[in-house]
Amino acid sequence: MNIQTPTDKKNAKRREKEQIILRAAERVFAQAGFGGATMQLIADVAGLPKANVHYYFQTKEDLYRQVVSNIFGIWLEAASAFDDAVGPVEGIGAYIDAKMEISRSHPNGSKVWASEVMHGAPFTQDYLETTLVEWTQGRLAIIQRWVDAGLMDKVDPRHLLHMIWATTQHYADFRHQINTLNGGQPLGEAQWEEAKTTIKRIILQGIGVKV
Repeated sequence: MNIQTPTDKKNAKRREKEQIILRAAERVFAQAGFGGATMQLIADVAGLPKANVHYYFQTKEDLYRQVVSNIFGIWLEAASAFDDAVGPVEGIGAYIDAKMEISRSHPNGSKVWASEVMHGAPFTQDYLETTLVEWTQGRLAIIQRWVDAGLMDKVDPRHLLHMIWATTQHYADFRHQINTLNGGQPLGEAQWEEAKTTIKRIILQGIGVKV
C-alpha cells in the first residue's frame, strides 16, 4: 500500500500547477508568438494569478524555453522506435505513427516550434546545434545501415527524415487548413488512422519497402 507523505502531495500539486501553466503557455505562444504573449495573458488562460506563474517560471523566456523543450523532448522520445527496429518497416513505420499522434495531441507545441525555427531559432539555437544534431546523426546512421543491408532503396537518409518531419508536422502546423478542407471539422478517429496508413504506405513504398 502506497501512502502519500505531505511532501509527495506537495510535489504532486506543484507538478499539476506547472502542467496547467505549460498547457496555457503552449496555447498562447502558438496563437500570439513570443512577442505577442504576456505572462498576464498566460495566467488568465491558466486561470491562475500572475504571481503563481512567476513563482514557477520567473520570466517569459524561461516559460517559452520550457514549452519548446517539452515538444522537442516528446519528438525525441517518439524516435526511440528507430533504436531497436529490425528494419525500416518497423522503425520508420512506428516513427510515423508516433509523430502523427504527437501532431494530433500537441498541435500547439508543434506550432510554437515551427514559429521559433522560422524566425531563426533566437531562443533555441543551442538545442539545434547540440541535441538535434546529435539525435539526427544517430538516426541517419540507422537508416544508412538499412540501406547498406539492402532493406531499402539507396536514398539520402537526411532528406528522408526531412520528408517525414514535413509530412507529419503538417497535420499540427496547418491544422486549421486541414479542418477547413474537412468541412470545417477536425479529423475523426478513422480519418487519423487512414492518414497514418496512407503516409506510411507512400513513404515506405517510395523507398522500395514492401508493405
